[in-house]
Amino acid sequence: MADITASMVKDLREKSGAGMMDCKKALAENNGDVDAAMDWLRTKGLAAAAKKSSRTAAEGLVGVAVAGTKGAAVEVNSETDFVAKNDQFQAFVREVTQLALENGEDMDALKATKTPSGRTVEEALTNNIATIGENQSLRRVRVLEVSQGAVVPYVHNAAVPGMGKIGVLVALESDAGADVLEPLGKQVAMHIAAAFPLALDETGLDAEILERERGIAREKIAAEVAEKGKAIPADIMEKRVEGNVAKYRKENALLSQLFVMDGKTPVADVIAKAGKDVGTTIKLKDYVRFQLGEGIEKEESDFAAEVAATAGITK
Repeated sequence: MADITASMVKDLREKSGAGMMDCKKALAENNGDVDAAMDWLRTKGLAAAAKKSSRTAAEGLVGVAVAGTKGAAVEVNSETDFVAKNDQFQAFVREVTQLALENGEDMDALKATKTPSGRTVEEALTNNIATIGENQSLRRVRVLEVSQGAVVPYVHNAAVPGMGKIGVLVALESDAGADVLEPLGKQVAMHIAAAFPLALDETGLDAEILERERGIAREKIAAEVAEKGKAIPADIMEKRVEGNVAKYRKENALLSQLFVMDGKTPVADVIAKAGKDVGTTIKLKDYVRFQLGEGIEKEESDFAAEVAATAGITK
């Protein structure tokens, strides 16, 4: 049996929204494994279906930029939010985003690209670390392009123009004008920022994630059936399981999600109607959503805990 500490319970509680005692029990039942405990809580209906990748756990900035029918998004991480407000750091993010827009999303090639200062991106990053005094990293980059249409950018709660904690790009393929595509793209981008789709359509959802959801659904339904004291045929069980998985697919694929602006129209229908209104076809070709630090677990500094650890006390 793993030693369940208060900090582990606190961490799980923050991630799941479940009660403290439920979190403690979940950790105990799963030998201290936080991910398994999260699934256990979901199976019991005690936690929201939170996506692990949505946990913002690092600082820095996401930058987005567009030029014509092409757009780029980058994420540059730092240790503290204080650095994200630094002019030198912001200038670096701005430069790297522009270089990605001009040169593509190959990370190695981008790091070797020269910045306006004459240094390569990698050298400029090393210089930032030395002069600002905090570790930083160029984490990821994506570039979208359409042959005709628009790539529309959006930054949620921008810290400065083109940079913030959530950056979105929406690629719309169409011969419609900018007066149609720009406002449509911005609305879809705002939806993406809020709704956090996992894929453009259902075929793009990760098979491993779907299988995990299938297992969670099966356990949850089995628990409900056992509580009622009635058995159900295996085929009925599987139909209910697949019904749950189908719902998950619909709720997590962008085109089938209900548009946040009205809460009832699928995104695919919103785009189709926009095209119909102007007598042409508009296709949502792709999108990018970068949320600062998603998927990174950040170690929190706790002075009291450090003192306790030094004294050999388990927190």
